[in-house]
Amino acid sequence: MDDGNGGVETRGEDSDLGGTMRLGSQKCRLQSDSLAFSVYQKEVITERHRHRYEFNNNYIEQLEQKGMKFSGKSIDGRLVEVVEIPEHPWFLACQFHPEFTSTPRRGHPLFSGFVAAAAQHKQANE
Repeated sequence: MDDGNGGVETRGEDSDLGGTMRLGSQKCRLQSDSLAFSVYQKEVITERHRHRYEFNNNYIEQLEQKGMKFSGKSIDGRLVEVVEIPEHPWFLACQFHPEFTSTPRRGHPLFSGFVAAAAQHKQANE
């Protein structure tokens, strides 16, 4: 893990590295001009997490300059939850687990949105 100064931190016997599991329902604020917002149709969503991963915010500006959009963040604005590439027909990645709340009869909005985009893309190319 990067220590913020370019060095690498390693987990020792007495360290708490890796002890920050993000677990359960967490709120996320979506940008209103994003693909994620168009799929969910709301500004604040609640999604389930089960991971120890966090995006390194030191790279936000650099990636935004290359076209990535950070369209969903934790309510406090500190943790990246959703990223997109607006120029792509469907590039949306999330930090949470949509499969935890999806069912065969009621698909999660991200899965339903992806399938709809794929069908639209196929129709446009026929």
